[in-house]
Amino acid sequence: MPLQPEHLDKFLEEEIDTKFKSELLELLRKRIDNLCFKECEIDRIQCTLTPLCTHRALLKLRLLNGLTIEDQPTFCYSVHKNIIFRDFRNKTVIYKPNDAYLYLVDFFDVFFHGDYRKLNKFFSKKDFKGANKIFDDRINNREEDFQYLLTDDQNFMIFKYDDKIHVCFITENYALCNANRENISDLELLYGLCKMFAQIYFPEVELKLNHSNCVEITTIIPKDALSRISKTPPTDENSKLDNYIWNVFPGELDALSQFCKEINIYLDKKGNLAIKLNIGVVPEVRMNRYSSALLRYRDLRLVFNIIFRLYNDFYILHV
Repeated sequence: MPLQPEHLDKFLEEEIDTKFKSELLELLRKRIDNLCFKECEIDRIQCTLTPLCTHRALLKLRLLNGLTIEDQPTFCYSVHKNIIFRDFRNKTVIYKPNDAYLYLVDFFDVFFHGDYRKLNKFFSKKDFKGANKIFDDRINNREEDFQYLLTDDQNFMIFKYDDKIHVCFITENYALCNANRENISDLELLYGLCKMFAQIYFPEVELKLNHSNCVEITTIIPKDALSRISKTPPTDENSKLDNYIWNVFPGELDALSQFCKEINIYLDKKGNLAIKLNIGVVPEVRMNRYSSALLRYRDLRLVFNIIFRLYNDFYILHV
């Protein structure tokens, strides 16, 4: 059997001879550079239409490791940036640029072209008041439909254009565009995402950070709505609330359990049914097994959709 990728992965994990490991990694580095700068980019038609790495993932490898734009294959990066721009403008693209990374100045150039130099200067100095004036002007006077939020410790700025989420990693000087499958690895960012969606879709749901590295989200079913829910499985298919509680809600709780460290359901002091979710960025380990996967952006959307349904169908209509 020939050498397989998993053999290399296992070897790099277990090998203690650092010199040999370094030699192997150097071979890999040379192969990557040769692929990017000599085999792929030299043929611009191929680089544009069928790049030799999936969705230009080797650009991400360099960017996330702190390399500058001068270290990137120039033409490949320009095509990558243009694909994100075309997708933003709802034009035809070769592939959807989900989970695509750009340097911060290029992110501003794509999404806020007329002001990108000013924004890059503001962010480099962490002058967010100046940046916010530009964003607010675009929202109020240019009829641009987006929302933004600066996280509490000013390490991230989150943008929501329609149903797409983009995140600026301010300290690292890059941005994640069309966040979908990437992991959410920072609690500050997770809390910021929860705050943004809560402000837009369920403003009266309670949010707070707790001491176990979690965001705590609490929504309620008011006691008036609770009293109208049948105590037995519904026979009337038109009873929307009964059908949801008896037939849909258990499945949604099961779905939530994949992404929550803890779920508590209890009657509060006012007789309302409180549903408290503890969501963290690192999975819990119970009985030597992971109880939940690393949280991704699309997983968080599922959580928000369930909270919105509870808020919209139970809380809003009965308060």
